[in-house]
Amino acid sequence: MSTSTRSRRAATGRAEVARRDGLIHGYAQAMIAVAEAEGALGTVEDELFAFAKAVEQNTALREALTDPSLPSENKKATIHELLGGRAHPLTASLLALVVDSGRARELGKIVDEFTAVAAERRRHAVAEVRTAVPLTDEQRGKIAAALAKATGKSLEVKVVVDPSVIGGVVAHIGDEIIDGSIRTRLEDAKQQLGSV
Repeated sequence: MSTSTRSRRAATGRAEVARRDGLIHGYAQAMIAVAEAEGALGTVEDELFAFAKAVEQNTALREALTDPSLPSENKKATIHELLGGRAHPLTASLLALVVDSGRARELGKIVDEFTAVAAERRRHAVAEVRTAVPLTDEQRGKIAAALAKATGKSLEVKVVVDPSVIGGVVAHIGDEIIDGSIRTRLEDAKQQLGSV
């Protein structure tokens, strides 16, 4: 393969990534505009985030929403069955829009972009905090304050319950990871004992 052919393929690949990123950003911006117009941005943002993380962690749900052989109506019915009266109607409608548009595979990226853009508008960074158990509002506030102090940023904390953490927390803030989990401490101790 010639150098010019490889260069064209690389350029085409970068253009595709840029187009996909622009598409994801466009969906996020449009969804934010609708949520703001309805006066429900905060609620919709939290519900979209929780739903996207549930899809990420649940293989059966992810497959039910992304399987190209399943009709869009079945996928939307799954969303409405799961959310029913428990979520803001706009949340279910926005999720149905993403699924109807054939973008269910990009749901996590769209919601991550939604969250990032909404936080940026509020001049905050997003901290995704993984814990083994749900946090109380008081615990959430203490973690937000500690992370803000450690990073020097105003933060919005989004909590993901992840039993693999075992105990403690793992926080992702942009490209930065702060790992205070028991699992990591146990792995570190195991490595130290192995080197003795």
